[in-house]
Amino acid sequence: MKALHIITGLGVGGAEQQLRLLLRHLPVPCDVVTLTNPGAVADGLRADGVRVTHLDMRGNRDLKALPRLTRLIRQGKYDLVHTHLYRACVYGRIAARLAGVGATVATEHSLGQAEIEGRPLTWGTRALYLRTERLGAATVAVSTTVAGRLRDWGVPAARIRVVPNGIDAERFRFDHADRVTTRARLGLPEDAFVVGGVGRLVPGKRFDVLIRAVAALPGARLLLAGDGPEASALRALAVRLGAVDRIRFLGECDAVNAPAGSGPPGIPALLCAMDTFVSTSREEAFGLAVVEALAAGLPVLHTTCPAIDDLPADRAPGARRVGSGLDELTAALRRLMDDGAPRLPPPPAVSHYDIARCAERLMDVYTHALATTPSTRRSRS
Repeated sequence: MKALHIITGLGVGGAEQQLRLLLRHLPVPCDVVTLTNPGAVADGLRADGVRVTHLDMRGNRDLKALPRLTRLIRQGKYDLVHTHLYRACVYGRIAARLAGVGATVATEHSLGQAEIEGRPLTWGTRALYLRTERLGAATVAVSTTVAGRLRDWGVPAARIRVVPNGIDAERFRFDHADRVTTRARLGLPEDAFVVGGVGRLVPGKRFDVLIRAVAALPGARLLLAGDGPEASALRALAVRLGAVDRIRFLGECDAVNAPAGSGPPGIPALLCAMDTFVSTSREEAFGLAVVEALAAGLPVLHTTCPAIDDLPADRAPGARRVGSGLDELTAALRRLMDDGAPRLPPPPAVSHYDIARCAERLMDVYTHALATTPSTRRSRS
């Protein structure tokens, strides 16, 4: 089997980094096409030995990209096409069908109740998604929560497969030496209470609430890893609250490999430096950063996280769900600060989301897709 993965872009993001990690564990040869933005994750994939092609798509309505993508699929003689993120799913499914590849799988990474990939859902978005979804063999949901949203949208239940996101837990295991080194690198006192947040700086992540909560706790520090359109507004908020000297805006940080040199530490090292992790997102499709924080032994406060909410409570005893209000989050952080926020052993939820297990489940989906599309052109067994 030879597979092609098509993704909208390869900047640093959850879906993009998940693809890179997944390709390290899939037992089939895979190439990648990015429609736009061949960013840091594209560089990482190439370093891993994966062939990455940039389609140079100019926008959502760049229809000239469709024949280019179709030719690329046909010339590559792929048995299966796997698409990721909205634009890639729409164009990729059509191009795969035109190229004669019937075994097409799509992963839905970012579907919320009211947003998809951080953008408001519209009738047109949903209609186009559903029309092209029928061209594939299966749609993968990264959580049972997303599977339910797909069914509510109108995707037939028989076409939905749940394959959760995964992590390489060993990369996130707490290391005291990394804690000391990272704190020294960032100028953090060893006895400081350090709160962490990771994600794109967009309104739906509600990092403004996290900043306000930390600002209300004298002595607390915040490490915020991520970039996005809200970066300037969040920095201005920290200045207005008089907390800018206690908040570090780190920009994009790699969750797969810790970079060398003068750039920001990687996510594993940052988690070692933190005392607690907070996810204030309005809604999530999975909540990968929360699972990574649990793997590092951190107590976690989260507003919503399907990766945890979909499991029995005893699978993640270190994770506590808090309401969306500022006062509740501030009080919860104050209690952790007073108690010292001790490190915890990785909970069962971490092994449940092991990346190798997730890759095995995805291979089952690939087998199903190939078996149910007999007209698919097969280039190799």
